[in-house]
Amino acid sequence: MIMYLSLFMILFFSGNFIFILNRKHFLNVLLILEYLMLILLLMLSLIVVNLVNEDYCLMLFMILMVSEGVLGLSILVSLVRLMGNDYFQIFNLMKC
Repeated sequence: MIMYLSLFMILFFSGNFIFILNRKHFLNVLLILEYLMLILLLMLSLIVVNLVNEDYCLMLFMILMVSEGVLGLSILVSLVRLMGNDYFQIFNLMKC
């Protein structure tokens, strides 16, 4: 079990490293966040199934993952309709 957890931790930290380096497009950020949530789900399922044998927590986490993905895609669609692209450079907080 420790071998699997260390593998998932390596995958999680590599996903965080890619997230830090690749923040130009909003769609790439959403894909990386979904990858991180999938790794967290696998880690949580490994821990919960081995310790408690409870699946309700996993189902709740999957519902949160889906709602986060839908919210991100709806923001992406409205951003592309409003601005025409999904670059992060177009955001200017000084504009009202």
